[in-house]
Amino acid sequence: MITFTVVSTKGGVGKTTFAANFGGLLADFGMRVLLIDADVQPSLSRYYYVDKRAPFGLTEIMQKGVITPECISTLKLPPPQFDGKVRPALHSDGRLDLVVSDAPEGTLQHWLQPRVDRGARLKMAIRTPAVADSYDVVIIDTQGAVGHLQDAAVLAADILISPVSPDTLTVREFSTGTLELLDRLEPSSHIGMTLPPMKAVLYRTEHTADSRAIAKLIRDQFIKFRGRVTVLDINVPAAVAYKKAATAQMPVHWIDTKASDTMHRLCWELMPQLDGIRTVDVGNEDSQGESVPAPLAGD
Repeated sequence: MITFTVVSTKGGVGKTTFAANFGGLLADFGMRVLLIDADVQPSLSRYYYVDKRAPFGLTEIMQKGVITPECISTLKLPPPQFDGKVRPALHSDGRLDLVVSDAPEGTLQHWLQPRVDRGARLKMAIRTPAVADSYDVVIIDTQGAVGHLQDAAVLAADILISPVSPDTLTVREFSTGTLELLDRLEPSSHIGMTLPPMKAVLYRTEHTADSRAIAKLIRDQFIKFRGRVTVLDINVPAAVAYKKAATAQMPVHWIDTKASDTMHRLCWELMPQLDGIRTVDVGNEDSQGESVPAPLAGD
C-alpha cells in the first residue's frame, strides 16, 4: 500500500481536484483506492456521489487513532445522473471509497494540540487492518493552511504532492511554505517519523515562457529544499473539463480526451509501474468477457 498526501500552504491551488481525479484514475486501473478528506472545508467529501455514508468519518479516526469499516463511506460511479455518454463504470477490480470530513473548523485542531502523538495519529490509523488489508492506495486531501491536522496528514504520507499554480506569487508562497514545513517537521525524524519527499506539479498552466520559467525557479531551489522537492515533468493545463467533471461527479478522464491524456501521463510519473498503460487498455468487459476500449467524450 502507498499513501499520497496532497498538500499546499495556499488554498485554491487545485488540491481537491487533483486528489479526486488521481483517485478515480487509479481505481479505473483496477486499484483499491481510499480517499481521506482531511480538510475542515470538506470539498473532497462532496466531489463524488456518496452512495452509502458511513456513521463516522475524520473525527472518529483522529480521536480513536484507527480506521474501522464504520468510518468508510462508499462512492457510486457513475452517479445516478449518469447519461450514458461516457464510460459506464470503474474497472471491475477497482474500488473508490471515502473517509468524509465531519469536523467543524477548528475542532480537531484544538483537540490535537495538547496530544504528544498528534503527528502520528493518522499514520497509525492508516495502518489498521480495515485499510492496510483492503486498499492499494490512500490519497489524503488537506486544508490550505498550516495546522496540526495538516502536519498529521503530511507525516502519514509516503509521497507528498503539491500543486503549484504558474504565477510568481504562488511560487513564492510555495517556496516559503515548503521551507517552513520542512523546518517544522524535520525534527520528527528524532522520534521515528519520516518526512516524505515532495513532488511539485505545475497546475492550471498555459504553454507559455512564464510556466517554463516558474518550473525552472522551483527546480533551482533543489538544494535549498534539502533535495526533498522535485518537479514533475508533466504540467496540468488549465481546462474547463475539470469543472465539468466536478459538476458531473465523475473523473475527468471519463469525459475529456486531452485531460485524460494529461492525467495518464501524470499517473505514469507518480506510479512508474503503470508507465505506458491506459485505462482503456485495461478496459471494461463486454458480455463475452472480452476487454474492450471504453468510449470517451470527444472520441
